[in-house]
Amino acid sequence: MKADTPLRLGSRRSPMAVAQSRDVARLLTERTGRPVDIVGVTTLGDVSREQLTQIGGTGVFVSALRESLLRREVDFAVHSLKDLPTGAPQGITLAAIPPRDDPRDALVARNGAKLADLPAGARIGTGSPRRAAQLAVLRGDITCVPIRGNAGTRLAKVRDGELDAVVLAYAGLARIGHTDLVSEVFEPDNMVPSPGQGALAVECRAEDAELTGLLATIDHWQSRAAVTAERGLLAALEAGCSAPVGAYAALSGTQLRLDAVVLGEKMIVREHGEADATDAARLGRELAARMLALGAADLVGGNTDRNDAHD
Repeated sequence: MKADTPLRLGSRRSPMAVAQSRDVARLLTERTGRPVDIVGVTTLGDVSREQLTQIGGTGVFVSALRESLLRREVDFAVHSLKDLPTGAPQGITLAAIPPRDDPRDALVARNGAKLADLPAGARIGTGSPRRAAQLAVLRGDITCVPIRGNAGTRLAKVRDGELDAVVLAYAGLARIGHTDLVSEVFEPDNMVPSPGQGALAVECRAEDAELTGLLATIDHWQSRAAVTAERGLLAALEAGCSAPVGAYAALSGTQLRLDAVVLGEKMIVREHGEADATDAARLGRELAARMLALGAADLVGGNTDRNDAHD
């Protein structure tokens, strides 16, 4: 492919997906000089109104983009990394993980209310079993309401009075320019993020060595190490799409600390561990093994679909 031929970047069509794809396109052009055109792809997760736990987990946001890659309709694709199933797809490689954005969850409530300010029985919208379970720990007297739709749709439910608040990924709100609506940001100690939250995944065909090399210029090893530990834990837990699993890894120098939680109605399993960044995958697997031994096996399902809604 000629150096001045635009690369075709496959993206979901939602405002948030397009915004993050533009960020990746801009970064790749800055690093390599290659122009990039964004190609919109509609996924099942975008058109179905069913809850994600009923239509196959957040892998429904990924499969159409991967199919476009394999049909050579696009050259590479950008996903929210937390949407990726943990299994390795045939013929496709995870070529880059750009620098991770803020991984935390954020509350958007009417009149800027914090979680502690909401009245008993307040209705909080979230499509994520992980968030709902942790909200129940923080405020057992509120009601979590399952919701779908893009971030704009969810925010409108608060503005229009249908809900008292919603919980979304802070990084997503930043990408669409709505951090001004955030009432409260939850620290990972209080609400452990979804594995990979705040990070982006850039995939291309495994056979395309030239493009793989170009995409490597935007890979951020610190972010890759952190999410490798988180996703290693998720895979080892074999967490189903309805399992409330949180995992967050952070680096201090080359030392990686991984905190994780699995929540059930009557039990919470919480663990942490540390290792060198080069042992990120092993750290995730070993922490998962400890959690399974402590009872997490009774709280998770039997597949590796992601457990969070795309928000």
